[in-house]
Amino acid sequence: MTNALKPIVDTLAFPNTEYTYFTGPSSSPSSINDEAEVHISTAACLPELIKLIENQKTAFDGYLVACYSKHSLVSALTDVLNGSVPVIGIFEASIATALLLLNPSRTKRETFGIVSTGTAWEFLLTEAVLGMLGTVSSTKFAGVETTGLHAVQLHTAPEAEVEQKVREAAGRLREKGNVRVVVLGCAGMVGMEEWVRSGMGEGVRIVDGVKAGVGGLIGLVRGKY
Repeated sequence: MTNALKPIVDTLAFPNTEYTYFTGPSSSPSSINDEAEVHISTAACLPELIKLIENQKTAFDGYLVACYSKHSLVSALTDVLNGSVPVIGIFEASIATALLLLNPSRTKRETFGIVSTGTAWEFLLTEAVLGMLGTVSSTKFAGVETTGLHAVQLHTAPEAEVEQKVREAAGRLREKGNVRVVVLGCAGMVGMEEWVRSGMGEGVRIVDGVKAGVGGLIGLVRGKY
C-alpha cells in the first residue's frame, strides 16, 4: 500500500520537500476494515512512530496519516507532539478540499460524495463527515457508496472486477442528486479516478485524499500554522 502511494506523491512535485514513509508494523492490521481495526492500528503504530521521531536527527515538519477514516492516530500523535507541528489525516483533508470545490452560486445545489471500500464504511464515513461538519445532516453531502471490497482486495482481486465494482458504486452515487465532487474513500484507490469518472459522467471532480493531504499539510507547514 505504501509503495503504491509514493509515485502519486512524487507527481505532485512540490519543491524543497522531502518525504519519509512509515508503514504499520506486523502487529497492525494489513487492511483497516472497521473502527476496531482503526484503534488496533493506532496502538501498533504509535510506539513505533515515537521511536522514529526520537531517532530523527532533524525533526519532521508535519505528519500525514494516510488511512481514509476518522483515524485515532491523528489525535494521538498530535498529543504526543503537544501540537508543535501539524498532524492531519487524508480523510479530513479530502473533505475540506471537496467543500472548497463545490460551487455555491449554482442554482441547483451541488453536493459531494464518497466512493469507498467495504460496506462498514457507509455508516462510519457518513458519521465522520457529519461530525466534521458539526451537524446531524447536510445538504452538501450526498453520502457514501461502497464497492464491497476491502482495501487489500483493491490490489489483489482481478482488475476487471475491481473496476466494475468501482464504476457501479460511482453510478449509485450519481443517482443521489447533483453530485459534482467525488472523494476516493481509500488510500488504496489511488489511480482509480477514471473508473469513478466513467461511473459518474463528465464534469465531476475527483478528490484523491492522499494528494489533498500532502498539499494541505505542506500548506500548513509553509504557512507556519
